Amino acid sequence: MPDALDAPVDATPYDALLLLSFGGPEGPDDVVPFLENVTAGRGIPRERLKEVGRHYFLFGGVSPINAQNRELLDALREDFAAHGLDLPVYWGNRNWTPYLTDALRAIARDGHRRVLTLATSAYASYSGCRQYRENLADALATLAEEGLPVPQVDKLRHYFNHPGFVLPMADAVLAALAELPADARDGAHIAFTTHSIPTSAADTSGPVEAHGDGGAYVAEHLDVAAVIAEAVREATGVDHPWKLVYQSRSGAPHIPWLEPDICDHLEAEHAAGTPAVVMAPIGFVSDHMEVRYDLDTEAAAKAAELALPVARAGTVGADPRFAAAVRELVAERAAAERGEPVTRCALGALGPSHDVCPADCCPARTPRPAAAGRD
Repeated sequence: MPDALDAPVDATPYDALLLLSFGGPEGPDDVVPFLENVTAGRGIPRERLKEVGRHYFLFGGVSPINAQNRELLDALREDFAAHGLDLPVYWGNRNWTPYLTDALRAIARDGHRRVLTLATSAYASYSGCRQYRENLADALATLAEEGLPVPQVDKLRHYFNHPGFVLPMADAVLAALAELPADARDGAHIAFTTHSIPTSAADTSGPVEAHGDGGAYVAEHLDVAAVIAEAVREATGVDHPWKLVYQSRSGAPHIPWLEPDICDHLEAEHAAGTPAVVMAPIGFVSDHMEVRYDLDTEAAAKAAELALPVARAGTVGADPRFAAAVRELVAERAAAERGEPVTRCALGALGPSHDVCPADCCPARTPRPAAAGRD
């Protein structure tokens, strides 16, 4: 029950929340069909997909992302109930069960007509925002073709700099530092990692006014990294050197992607005499496959080869502070829709993100309809 001193959170005009995620296989037989969904339209042969999926097979064909989303759902529902937020939470994935279209069918059939969407991607980019919006548009079009009521769907703003997202990551970096050998701890370097994307996609990420070298994608990550580094300095008294680096590159080798790669960066830090490194995956909401494989497996193996002590910081996952942040974002957006004054929480220098994606924000190479935005 809500605290007696706190009024229940008003979500009006919204009557449902949709957790929208990437999805992942939950067994060996799921791996290739899942990858076929991810790469649909690219004409990649099944044999190549089996090779691409080898890292899933190392983990029994199970991606951790679905289990982590179930934990986040539980955390959201618990937090909402504790604060009087009467808002049912649904879950749909882009690439595996439970599918987005099925979730929206359930939402429509349950009578909900105004839906807020929480995407498990905190930063601005085509793959981290607009592609989710395109998937929403496709799913809503399917509902219309089936004669179902089509709800109005909005998307929560980017939460990369919300305290409920940033502060758990700062604590995770402090915990990782504590895992390092004591004699190497104060000299440790912090490698803040995120998913590499093509430089062309980075340069056009965010609203038009943010386009340029790295666009909003790089600027947002750098801002968050600086906030976390300062929080670590305040907690430890040590000003640790840090750098934003990248992981999980894919695609044709001749296309430029954001660099340096985490493994290359570990080699460079070792050559420079760095005594230890903390790998902090600030670009990811949870410890899904790209964290478990690219950092815990590949990067950890590189560090072992170099005899370089490393520790990997945890992601936010289902931290209660993140669940509380989502509640605050829901209340904030609902109040704005009602025309009430709103105070938006944000750390760092960039300020809170926009509520509605403007036209030409994170544009696709081939224009497609997208929901929850100006275009």
